[in-house]
Amino acid sequence: MSFSCNQSLDGSFPPSPAEDGVSQRLSWSNLLQRLTELKGINQRASADQDYRSESGSVADLSLSESENSFCFPLEETLAAEVVSTITQSLNNASSILCCSKLIIPDCLIHNISQELLHLAVNEPCGLRGAVIDLCVDRSDQGLLCTVDQIAVDPTLVPTFHVTLVLRLESGGLWPKVQKLFKGGKPPSAMSPRHHRNLRLSSSFRAIRRKLYTSGELLIEECC
Repeated sequence: MSFSCNQSLDGSFPPSPAEDGVSQRLSWSNLLQRLTELKGINQRASADQDYRSESGSVADLSLSESENSFCFPLEETLAAEVVSTITQSLNNASSILCCSKLIIPDCLIHNISQELLHLAVNEPCGLRGAVIDLCVDRSDQGLLCTVDQIAVDPTLVPTFHVTLVLRLESGGLWPKVQKLFKGGKPPSAMSPRHHRNLRLSSSFRAIRRKLYTSGELLIEECC
């Protein structure tokens, strides 16, 4: 009796068709699993890189903003300090203006603050480079009284000059109220130097002159 044996030259037996199919399926399964793992690793690495990039941008932006706010005070804060000085100067100006009291409307102070910010917006040092002459127009006496001169930052060479010409309120209800306060006293019965209260109008004139160029003069009427 004869028989055949499919034996390879090295003495091993070749895999059966069933075993060969199983090994192929395992190889494909391992390959797909490996590809999935690699894809997941790449996605996590990309996400981590994007997060670091965004975090770095936010950190750099925050640092830049903090440096700017540290080096230069906000213009609004500086303007509030300037108008506070202006208010104090006006409160102390009764002797200069020959009145017993000078009444300052709140809207006037707000308007002055906004006008100063407007005039300083294109200046190289902003509002810090301003020197301000504070004047009151005594048109009833034909005088222009200088109340104060304010250098916003005395350590800087000024870059522009602002003259604020404030006006007295001559119409409306205030003169009638003043007559009631006088109580019918004759003018001779009152002090010639401090004979009445004065109230400033909410309107004023602002004159800006640049100090680093010639011919740059701006006059604005503010209400």
